[in-house]
Amino acid sequence: MTLNLCVLTPNRIVWDSEVKEIILSTNSGQIGVLPNHAPIATAVDIGILRIRFNDQWLTMALMGGFARIGNNEIIVLVNDAEKSSDIDPQEAQQTLEIAEAGLRKAESKRQTIEANLALRRARTRVEVLNVIS
Repeated sequence: MTLNLCVLTPNRIVWDSEVKEIILSTNSGQIGVLPNHAPIATAVDIGILRIRFNDQWLTMALMGGFARIGNNEIIVLVNDAEKSSDIDPQEAQQTLEIAEAGLRKAESKRQTIEANLALRRARTRVEVLNVIS
C-alpha cells in the first residue's frame, strides 16, 4: 500500500508521486506517516522532509507551510522546497556563511528576527545534504 504525496510551492509542483512513507518536520516535532494514517492538518516547520520511495530514502528542504494528511493522500503546501539533488553544496555553504554574518551584523530586533530566519533556512539546506539515508 502506498501514499500519494504532493509537495507544492506558490510557483511549482516539487513532488507529485506515490511514496511508501514520509517523515515530516512540523512545528511540534517530526511525524512519520505510513498508509492509513489518521487524518491530520499541521503546520510544517523549516526542516527536512524524508521520503521513502522505491525502497530508498530521498530528502527535501522545506521552508515552512502546512500539510494535510488523510485517505492515504498527503498535500504539503510550503513557501519553498528543494530536493537535496537540486542543491549545490558550495552555494548552500556560502549562503550559510552569509546568513551567519548577517546575524552577527543585525542591530534591530527586526533585523535579528529576519537574520535568524535566514539562518534557519540556510542551515536546513546544508543539513538536507548531510542526511544519511
